Amino acid sequence: MRGWARGCLIHSCWPPNLRKARISLSAPLRVLVTRQNTYPARAYPVSTEGLASLRITDLIVKGLAELGHEVHYQVQLDKVPLPEGVRWVPNGSVPPVDITHRQKVDLKVRKSDFPQPWVRTCHTDLGERDVDRGLAQDNWIFVSRTLAETYGSSRYVVNGIDPSEFIYSESKDDYLLFVGCLDRAAQKGLDVAVSLAVKTGLRLLVGGSAVSDEANATIRAQCKHANIELLGEIQGTRKAELFAGARAFLFPTQHNEAFGTVMAEALVSGTPVICSNRGACQELISPDVGFVCTTEQDYLSAIDRVHEIKPFACREKVMREYHYLRMANDYVEQYRQEIEGTHAEACSSNSVAD
Repeated sequence: MRGWARGCLIHSCWPPNLRKARISLSAPLRVLVTRQNTYPARAYPVSTEGLASLRITDLIVKGLAELGHEVHYQVQLDKVPLPEGVRWVPNGSVPPVDITHRQKVDLKVRKSDFPQPWVRTCHTDLGERDVDRGLAQDNWIFVSRTLAETYGSSRYVVNGIDPSEFIYSESKDDYLLFVGCLDRAAQKGLDVAVSLAVKTGLRLLVGGSAVSDEANATIRAQCKHANIELLGEIQGTRKAELFAGARAFLFPTQHNEAFGTVMAEALVSGTPVICSNRGACQELISPDVGFVCTTEQDYLSAIDRVHEIKPFACREKVMREYHYLRMANDYVEQYRQEIEGTHAEACSSNSVAD
């Protein structure tokens, strides 16, 4: 591949819509963020259950610190240091903060179980995991407008990614790319991707794996075609190179997709997305960066027309809309809303008591 440019987003490079916001910050917040598993999430394989939510939480923490807030992170540590400005908090320790972002809490915990302001992010449609959607509360924040509407809520913050972890390329190789947790291959539409590769004769690279031996056997059988290559887990530079070189990224998801972080990862690499019309796909993929498909003919037509999409337009959309600093800034607004709401409820309760 030629024409690569490493993602330039480091601490000093801000998306245009946040440059003024950073200068005019109001009083910094003190935030405690909690999550399961070991930091950093990017070290986990693609097949890790809930990986996207772990990565997003890491980026929220990083973004909050870069925006000038006091950030405490309760997470297991390995050998990688936390981002600059983030303070580690051991289990059981509760520093004085304005709000807690609780990702390490049972779904059945009620808002009223904690007296101080707190929120949690919902990263998936629980109803599709046989979990009662009625567990959601008004302090839950969803990762897309589409998912929020599924729960009758208007609270959402669209996910963000770190462009510096990817490679931007305007030069493309002649292959299609599919990446996902293959334990849920049917939900993610692997069969659709394979069918498209067979019909077009184009090379299809499949990244990811399944935990189950049975699922892995099924996937190997699906991918037994001369033009389909099962890559297994892809991470780091290898993953960035594959995203940057793809002619298009296939995301034919068959379920109520909450967000689809891999679509943003493809776009920041300058790679168009060809997706289904399920879940948040229509919300994320606009005509200037890809194609939203309903029928098989839609997919085939999109593959034929993918050259019409400009790589620069794909990257620019991410810089505007799916950047982790934009995400962190939006969470700050949600935190302030929750703090004000909690205080108002407390004042109302005190008035009634008096």
